[in-house]
Amino acid sequence: MKGWVIPPEKNSEFVANMERVLDVYKRPYDLNNPVVCMDESPKQLIADGQTSLCMKPGQEARVDYEYIRHGVVNIFMANEPLRGKRFTEVTEFKTKKDWALFIKRLADTEYPKAKKITLVMDNFKTHVASAFYETFEPKEAKRIWDRFEFIYTPKHGSWLNMAEIELHVLNGQCLNRHISTIKEVTEEVNSWQHKRNNKNRKINWQFTTKDARIKLKKLYPSIHD
Repeated sequence: MKGWVIPPEKNSEFVANMERVLDVYKRPYDLNNPVVCMDESPKQLIADGQTSLCMKPGQEARVDYEYIRHGVVNIFMANEPLRGKRFTEVTEFKTKKDWALFIKRLADTEYPKAKKITLVMDNFKTHVASAFYETFEPKEAKRIWDRFEFIYTPKHGSWLNMAEIELHVLNGQCLNRHISTIKEVTEEVNSWQHKRNNKNRKINWQFTTKDARIKLKKLYPSIHD
């Protein structure tokens, strides 16, 4: 997971983007304009060096701590906090094309009837409209782009993205052990998604602009200097 990085004091760019995100989070549920949060996380593929020995009568379990690395895969996460739904996809890479294909899936498969999808995400270099034009024909690229309103979290503000909360839960509940293949990661992630969606786990976001102006006061520039 990404570390919590505190931005420098009196950072007008940070607070402007933060307050925009917080305004989006105040919106009521709207079927025609859902608010969706999106993030991604790497998962290292690791195999045990030797087979562990199970517990037997009079003998404790024995675990070999040597392991073999098999590369890294990427996990895309999108969640709609007010509906308690999340959508995941495991990819071999996290290129512009991978991101564009995932966003197309959101538009056409998960939200085909929405008039506009508000997508909250970080300002990573692959999360740009040009990714659509590098992946699809111009007409299709523009069609997908027009389905979205992009809302970017500020630099050092990944904690403002509710998809990061879901990734933290995912990693803690089913990926906190050695997994050696992308197939197994995909199966685990899909199973977790299905179970969590069935439980309708929503996120009740409480941090507001009012809170930010008090608790993060040092980040706001002074206009009286």
